Amino acid sequence: MPPTSDHRPPPPVDPLDRTRFPLDPWSFTECAYEGGDLGVTETLFAVSNGYLGLRGNVEEGRDTYAHGTFVNGFHETWPIRHAEEAFGLARVGQTIVNVPDPKTIKLYVDDEPLLLSTADLDEYERRLDFRDGLLRRSVVWRTSAGKRVRITSTRMTSVVERHLAVMTFEVEMLDGHAALDISSQILNRQDGSDEYHVTSAAMGEGLDPRKAESFEHRVLDPVLHESRGERLLLGYRCHNSGMTIATMAEHRVETDNAWTQRQHVEPDLAKHVFRVDAREGQPVRIEKLVAVHSSRGVPPRELADRCARTLDRAVVRGVPELQAEHAGTWKRFWAESDVEIPDQPHLQQAVRWNLFQLGQASLRAGSHGIPAKGLTGSGYGGHYFWDTECYVLPFLVYTHPQAARNALRFRHGMLESARRRAAEMSQHGALFPWRTINGEEASAYFAAGTAQYHINADVAYALMKYARATEDVEFLRDQGVDILVETARLWADLGFWQSNGSRQFHIHAVTGPDEYTTIVNDNLFTNVMAQLNLRAAVEGVRELRDADPRQFDRVMARLGLGESEVTAWEHAADGMHIPYDKTVGVHPQDSHFLEREVWDLDATPAHTRPLLLHYHPLVIYRFQVLKQADVVLALYLAGDAFTAEQKLADFDYYDPITTGDSTLSAVVQSIVAAEVGYHDLALRYFYAGLFVDLADGHGNASDGVHVASTGGVWSALVAGFGGMRDHDGELTLDPRLPDSWTGITWRMRWHGSRLRVTVGQQAVLLAVEVGGPVDLSVRGSTVHVGSEEVRVELDGHGPRRAGGPRAPAVASGIPTHRSADGASRSGVVPHSWSATDGAEDGPSAPVNRPHTEDPPTAHP
Repeated sequence: MPPTSDHRPPPPVDPLDRTRFPLDPWSFTECAYEGGDLGVTETLFAVSNGYLGLRGNVEEGRDTYAHGTFVNGFHETWPIRHAEEAFGLARVGQTIVNVPDPKTIKLYVDDEPLLLSTADLDEYERRLDFRDGLLRRSVVWRTSAGKRVRITSTRMTSVVERHLAVMTFEVEMLDGHAALDISSQILNRQDGSDEYHVTSAAMGEGLDPRKAESFEHRVLDPVLHESRGERLLLGYRCHNSGMTIATMAEHRVETDNAWTQRQHVEPDLAKHVFRVDAREGQPVRIEKLVAVHSSRGVPPRELADRCARTLDRAVVRGVPELQAEHAGTWKRFWAESDVEIPDQPHLQQAVRWNLFQLGQASLRAGSHGIPAKGLTGSGYGGHYFWDTECYVLPFLVYTHPQAARNALRFRHGMLESARRRAAEMSQHGALFPWRTINGEEASAYFAAGTAQYHINADVAYALMKYARATEDVEFLRDQGVDILVETARLWADLGFWQSNGSRQFHIHAVTGPDEYTTIVNDNLFTNVMAQLNLRAAVEGVRELRDADPRQFDRVMARLGLGESEVTAWEHAADGMHIPYDKTVGVHPQDSHFLEREVWDLDATPAHTRPLLLHYHPLVIYRFQVLKQADVVLALYLAGDAFTAEQKLADFDYYDPITTGDSTLSAVVQSIVAAEVGYHDLALRYFYAGLFVDLADGHGNASDGVHVASTGGVWSALVAGFGGMRDHDGELTLDPRLPDSWTGITWRMRWHGSRLRVTVGQQAVLLAVEVGGPVDLSVRGSTVHVGSEEVRVELDGHGPRRAGGPRAPAVASGIPTHRSADGASRSGVVPHSWSATDGAEDGPSAPVNRPHTEDPPTAHP
């Protein structure tokens, strides 16, 4: 789905080739092999459990766009070299490591290798099953000698034993006998060369700042390489970070054919080769069990012992039981997480693929964070961002609270590093890193990185969502309060009081979510979220004082906190400056935003998108143009702070100048469009977010799944079309179902109970499936819900507005012009006018200059 000339979302139609990817509500299936989009399909068919991830590379190891085996948090460090030094810049980069690859199983039939790109295939099917979490492949290959061979395989990373990957590989001769050689391998691809590298699909072609960094040194230093009986072992230590890892594999063979085996182990390669005298109709089945353990510094020898124990347990249970346990966990996942859309099979399949990715990224992440790409690719270097708190945690809070708790505990574990970072930035309190793996700031570009102080408020926002939805007061009082206090301290110190007609609290020199506008004063999103953060800290401390005085005294002593400081936070929150322009009738994105020229996106050629790959940052920063929702995101996250009229006016203003160059944008625009009444536009934005990876909507799905967008898909369904909000801990519903949908059903956890919600065109149906009764509000009316289904009639689905906002709404802002006569323009495209036109007559119509080659299109 290539970018269009219009920055607005495409029509709400199924973008997938259904002759290749057929409809199936419970799986994503490929029934024709194509070599032209290997990077995308390697992402789409990846398997992960939150700790260990395997890209969807073919078993044979070639052809491949980018090999990938990743362990959450396992990274190398490297010195960041700044062209011009300054105090406080990030010094040490962190990048996820491509750990030893256990996926490769090569097949030779009568010495002829199976290579899908050139093979004569009678049958081909690859299927990622959402119900049991297995990746399956079935191929019938006709060799050059005319012999037909059936090859079937499965792959999974266990969500029960998170250190375990399980693969099966079965070969059956359908015509005649043959000599089979099956080489099962573990390879260090991080440092070894790939002799089968596909040059035409090479990663790193062209400059894209969002790809992972490459290394100039050997990363994995060999420590162990040996065979232990039937087991292969490789162990390494990261050269700079000192992190350690061990990978161990054991094979089991089932066949009635005669066979022999041999092993070979060297520092970067371990292989187990099986030679089989295969008879027609007599299959050979190989089971490959792989254990992976990592550490910040435990010797690889000890990690190898842990691998052995993992394999011991797995061997006792056997592959069928391991697969059944794995499937059982996914069955429970769907009982909590599924969102049902009747009579929309293409949407149902795509929704479940997105939800499945959320499970793969989080279920067994444990004490680690949730990387922006999960464990499906190396994009963004494996870093954790604010995405987790604002896009992924809402899903986890309401469906898998324990996983949400784990993610928040991970942030709490960063608190000491965040305190040091705040001090380095001359601030009190704590400042969480904009991008990180180990807790230290790793963003080398501070304007669109470290300056995004809103990360603090995003963490506090997610924390309070979790606390109110789960009533987990223990976590709030034990660890959560520390986060609230230290983040509030930073805001109180970062901001200042200013009297200009009225005394207000201001925050200067920060960057909001929109990375096309940086280092600004009073960014609306930042101020609104900081206000929430400060109030949450006040509430958290005072609730602790009232509920548990002894614990309160301990917290006050541990954090050196006094009542006067808490009162100061309260005053800062109440006095927070919230920018509003009465003339234009909108909330400016920052104090000077409306003074800038407007970028005319409708006249911007498609080949110059995304803008960050075609314009210098300074060019972009001079204009009213957004990479992603900023004010509009505040309208959703802090919706109770704005009136319905303000939301409509703000959306009308900002939507036409939002490029959607970030995959974080479409889902938020869908939610707010639905709320203010642009139902058709909301559906279009939903499609854009839903298929961002499946249809490669931004041209960079090959770098890994956009996990935040998958979380946003859930929010677009539940908060956008379902109208769910929980401001101040009060659960409410105000549905906005699309006209073309008959209904939507989801389940969510609230105060320990599991609530089932079905929104139809005429009514909302509510029932508690697990736990006690739930009280909520449906359009202002309180509803008490128990195990018996409750029906609440609906009078429509909110306001209905045709089409969507148009550029003239932006022209109502502060006039700008480029001509001596002062003729104003509603928008311009940089460098689309001649020097003469600019000096005398103002900008001419945008010029679409011819280009000789298609520039790269990619997007976070």
